[in-house]
Amino acid sequence: MKAALLRHSAPIDTAPLVIADVEAPKPGPGEIRLSVAACGVCRTDLHVVEGELAARRSPVIPGHQVVGVVESVGPGVSEFKAGDRAGFGWLHGTCGRCRFCLSGRENLCESADFTGWTVDGGFAEMAIARAAFAYAIPAAFDDMSAAPLLCAGIIGYRALRAIGWGGLDEPRRGWAGARIGLYGFGAAGHVAIQVARSRGADVYVCTRDRDRHQALASELGAAWVGSAADRPPVPLDAAIIFAPAGELVPAALSALDRGGTLVLGGIHMSPIPSVPYDLLYQERVVRSVANNTREDGRLFLEEAARIPVTTRVQPFTLEQVNEALAALKHDGIRGAAVLQLRPRRAP
Repeated sequence: MKAALLRHSAPIDTAPLVIADVEAPKPGPGEIRLSVAACGVCRTDLHVVEGELAARRSPVIPGHQVVGVVESVGPGVSEFKAGDRAGFGWLHGTCGRCRFCLSGRENLCESADFTGWTVDGGFAEMAIARAAFAYAIPAAFDDMSAAPLLCAGIIGYRALRAIGWGGLDEPRRGWAGARIGLYGFGAAGHVAIQVARSRGADVYVCTRDRDRHQALASELGAAWVGSAADRPPVPLDAAIIFAPAGELVPAALSALDRGGTLVLGGIHMSPIPSVPYDLLYQERVVRSVANNTREDGRLFLEEAARIPVTTRVQPFTLEQVNEALAALKHDGIRGAAVLQLRPRRAP
């Protein structure tokens, strides 16, 4: 099969991913093999490729927003059968035994595996998933539209949950009229705004790219759109930083109202500058989001199908993977970049 291999971390502008013919993986016990139709291109993939996440496997096939058709199953698999449509994301598997797994916090598992980082991912014609960590893809989404939901969507959803207002059973409780800021407006932001607005919140978007990201935010119903350095016109009840820029933390804190929550939604961020205590005073909260749980994925896909969320995707071929990641790095993607490995079909 063809796959995009990363042998050594390097700046994406040097095109470090190489298309190669490799042996197709075989599913082991509890595993499924997907014939990959689409794989989203995520900023986390960029962190892996450029070495901001230290290499854990070499060579490795990146990519962790994988959608396709189950081609074969390993022993003991009951969740899926050949011919089913399925997808899987960043959390490849957990131990199920550590104190975090046993307390419902598998996203913090001490020995988790991550797709496209510690195990091979979906920038390939075939990919392996643990069946227990894969998802049935709602019929509302075609393969290309579904791919960004499996990380950008799920992480955005977990970031919204981290604000701490209500749950899926009462999706509008605490949300109607709430003022939420989004800093950075890539794949995760353009999904999160749709979820927040469906719950009744007003969304204020701060992002540096005017032609693509600010325009898309306005199109998706943002109450206000400004640059990353601009202050929203009203105090915010909560804010999420999706951009990997630590220098945005003081700006976002200064935009919060009393009792507001700031959620850091990335796996990697540049250094956060020191902040005066008065930005934290009045019970403002700063918290990070680490990975996701399977419950996050299931709840999000249900809610996304019900809304329904509409993803804006820019397609690339497998051979254009370096180009896709370079465009992502330089703010050249409007919505989400997705590698298309099979012809697009209607949902």
